[in-house]
Amino acid sequence: MKTKNLISGAFFAICLFVATSGFAQKEKSVTVGSAPMYPSKNIIENAVNSKDHTTLVAAVKAADLVETLQGKGPFTVFAPTNAAFDKLPKGTVETLLQPENKKMLQTILTYHVVAGKMNAKDIAAAIKKGNGKAMLKTVSGGTLTAWMKGKDLYLTDENGKSAKVTIADVNQSNGVIHVIDAVVTPKA
Repeated sequence: MKTKNLISGAFFAICLFVATSGFAQKEKSVTVGSAPMYPSKNIIENAVNSKDHTTLVAAVKAADLVETLQGKGPFTVFAPTNAAFDKLPKGTVETLLQPENKKMLQTILTYHVVAGKMNAKDIAAAIKKGNGKAMLKTVSGGTLTAWMKGKDLYLTDENGKSAKVTIADVNQSNGVIHVIDAVVTPKA
């Protein structure tokens, strides 16, 4: 009897694994940082798997924004890559990650977030409606200007620095991520 229960339990576990693996494989994902980003997972659950976003994840943790970005949302996140953070002046990231700079880090990170879910098509429509520019209000209270160059989507921050969207429409259970090639910053 004990063996029969063990075998049936093992069989159930294998069936459950196969069923959930099959679901994950059938789910339409986008690869970011060599990892699949699944629409059934939230922003944080996906971001922690991207090798291109380790600096962003560390910053989100240091800023105590993990719980927020795991929340219901929806959020539109413009996610800078590690290479984007590397473009900042030497020592900037290390300085921002220090506990005494938490408020500044929170402001910069939430400047990369827009409330609501805006896929690339939505942003392009807003740009067209705005005669070539769309003003996006960020969670930090700042403004990003979205615009297009050919088929490429760009953001310009309040300091005139631009970032290109390199991977658009990475859908999440609580919003969407657009990968960008530069860190955008609010007016100081």
